[in-house]
Amino acid sequence: MTGEPFIRWSWIAGHLGDIWMRTLQHLELTGLAVGIGFVIAMALSLVALRRRVSYTPITWFAGVLYTIPSIALFALLVPATGLSTTTAEIGLVSYTLLVLVRNIVAGVDGVPASVRDAAVAMGYRRWRMLLEIELPLAAPVIIAGLRIATVSTVGLVTITALIGEGGYGYFIDDGLRRFFNTPLFVGAVLSVALAVALDVALVAVERALTPWARRRAA
Repeated sequence: MTGEPFIRWSWIAGHLGDIWMRTLQHLELTGLAVGIGFVIAMALSLVALRRRVSYTPITWFAGVLYTIPSIALFALLVPATGLSTTTAEIGLVSYTLLVLVRNIVAGVDGVPASVRDAAVAMGYRRWRMLLEIELPLAAPVIIAGLRIATVSTVGLVTITALIGEGGYGYFIDDGLRRFFNTPLFVGAVLSVALAVALDVALVAVERALTPWARRRAA
């Protein structure tokens, strides 16, 4: 309608409760997907590090999952798992695996051989060296992968509005269906803001876990 404002602030004020609920839903879907994806990716990475011949098939399979369009993947899952959080999470987790596996393996591989040799000379066994030396030193690369996976997942969560989930995607879908700018704007802006906030939080986590990196930079 001519003269109608682009954003109706009264609509936002009247839907603060709904916005908060969708914020929690978006965080829950994102957190579960990245958390579960990280656990699976870590297990796959340990297999790949232990048996190098498995790295190619693992990343190939993860790559196939990554290339499936999200809408198509959800459509394939719905007949088996229905319009549910399970369907959303299976799809979201699938898209985290490739980047996480690659970064975990690359991070561990990037540990200098001299550090490993020193650890062996000090009596470190394989698993102790992995947990106490290799993974901590690989933390910047691993967290870089987590940042990419997290930001990507925040965006993908909006797509799950098509199966009744979606967090902020609910507002985007509502705005598109009704040709109503305000919920569309709210969903888009809050999705971007959440992605930025989580990325900054992960940077802070990286700084806390790698104080030696800050000292070296100084």
